[in-house]
Amino acid sequence: MLPQYGVPAVVTQWQFAPVVTGVVAVLAALYGWGVVRVARRHPARPWPGWRTMFFGAGLAVIVIATQSGIGVYDDLLFYDHMIQHLLLLMVAPPLLIAGQPLTLLLHASRNPVHTWAKRVLRSRVARFLTWPVFGAALYALGVMAAHLTPIANLVEQNQTVHNAEHALFVLIGYLFFLPILGTEPIRWRLSYPVRFVLLVLLMPIDTFTGVALGYGSATSPGVPTGPRPAWAPSPVSDLHTGGAVMWVGGDGIMFALMMIVFLMWARDERAAASGRSFFERARRENLAALVASAKPASAGPGSGDGGDATPLPAASGRGGIDDDEHLAAYNAYLARLNRQRDPAD
Repeated sequence: MLPQYGVPAVVTQWQFAPVVTGVVAVLAALYGWGVVRVARRHPARPWPGWRTMFFGAGLAVIVIATQSGIGVYDDLLFYDHMIQHLLLLMVAPPLLIAGQPLTLLLHASRNPVHTWAKRVLRSRVARFLTWPVFGAALYALGVMAAHLTPIANLVEQNQTVHNAEHALFVLIGYLFFLPILGTEPIRWRLSYPVRFVLLVLLMPIDTFTGVALGYGSATSPGVPTGPRPAWAPSPVSDLHTGGAVMWVGGDGIMFALMMIVFLMWARDERAAASGRSFFERARRENLAALVASAKPASAGPGSGDGGDATPLPAASGRGGIDDDEHLAAYNAYLARLNRQRDPAD
């Protein structure tokens, strides 16, 4: 019998899943190959190390969810099963997306792989799979069907279906979060308000599923069956705890992802504002120099305005030279250039 579930058991109890290990090893090797290729081809601009760390963390979460104590107890405890689902659906995919594997593939590959990759990313199939509406519908249907329908009983009874569910959750999470959190070269470019709204709209799915499980009975789908150790809770209590994990944990992770989108939004707005201020400052300084060069050298009392010339306002001020003066100065500057090019004038 397994020892009582807890942090020590999660850390010390491990199982070997050859398929998961093989897939993770292949993905890690391909990603590492891409990083090395980019470093060789662009020594001055190597692949960011923090993206490599995020991708590696995503693979590590998959291994922990399936082969650590979380994977060992997933057939025994329903609430551990729910923890596993949250890791595979809502934690691992955003980390993998932050690693930008598709962009790395385009940067590291050469023809014909490079051309093939671009065609795949621009294909109608890829456009549909990464469509935010499709990802949101897939997420909602996947979460509710896996926990509130007889599919939950099938997963508990058939280990092959159970393992396929793990892979499906990673895929669903990747497709749903890709246009929201990613910057990959896909068809869809969502504004930050739309990204935020999508996360807000999908949060009730986790809430509803968790509440439904929390009020489940002995005949509800997914109730654990079979022998249980003395330290394990009753099947119905286990189901209710799993509902609480889904409700609190799912909403908590979704809220954290909302904050990430908000920070991304604020960062891009700040960068855009900084860029505008830089160009605006350069424009004002250059046009102020043109105005100064176009101004007559001297303007005495007989200049027609009955007074001394007034110095030009500083270009750095917000209410400096207006656009009419800018336009007149720029036209005079172009006229001088034209006279220099055509001395006959």
